[in-house]
Amino acid sequence: MAYAFFTYRKDKVLTEVAEKRLQSIKEFTELGSGFKIAMRDLSIRGAGNILGAQQHGFIDSVGFDLYSQMLKEAVDAKRNDQPAEEKSTLEIDVEVDAYIPDAYIMDGHQKIEMYKRFRGIASLEEVEELQEEMIDRFGEYPEEVSYLFMIAEMKVYAEKAGIESIKQLKQEISILLREKVSSEVDGQKVFELGSKYGRMVGFGMDGNRMKLVLHIKGVEQSKWLNILFEMAKGLQYVKKRRKPQKTKIE
Repeated sequence: MAYAFFTYRKDKVLTEVAEKRLQSIKEFTELGSGFKIAMRDLSIRGAGNILGAQQHGFIDSVGFDLYSQMLKEAVDAKRNDQPAEEKSTLEIDVEVDAYIPDAYIMDGHQKIEMYKRFRGIASLEEVEELQEEMIDRFGEYPEEVSYLFMIAEMKVYAEKAGIESIKQLKQEISILLREKVSSEVDGQKVFELGSKYGRMVGFGMDGNRMKLVLHIKGVEQSKWLNILFEMAKGLQYVKKRRKPQKTKIE
């Protein structure tokens, strides 16, 4: 039998998040409640970088079957003497309340199933299919889930555009293009795309990678999120046009 005691000063004012976490520990005391506590913690702080290469909290280890699937693919590729299909390394990490609330899906296993579906989205068709399925199974989804869909769709566009990462650091969001893509883009087209939003968008280089920075200080979340979405969508069309090859006729 093991015990844990959580104490704090009598005059200490706890934050809302701290109170919620202590309450969840108080509620789930029976053997095997670790999963329930993890799910409650997820709903308190959000899912983290659910759609990127890095995961936060328990999401990093939920997918034993996902790990098994990756292991199987590697073994199959080895047996066939063929390299495994390259996995996406795109990372999207923005401070948006994109998660599935308990009030929408109460069952923990169903939640994990849905999170894995979101993470596996690779096309706009899959976005639409999952939207229809969730509405059919659970009813109209709340704003937090709509953000999940928005980021999932943004991921599809970002993959097509050759974006390596979209990261938020305080009041700035950086969009980094892959090195190969950076060498193929038309700088004028990128400038025209960013100029639609005035001084909100800055340009630069990070080594051999093109970098766009979205300044969001004082801008409402809904507005900068829509701008970020449109930029990811528009960056698909900024590559240089290839000159037609001349054919020599003898």
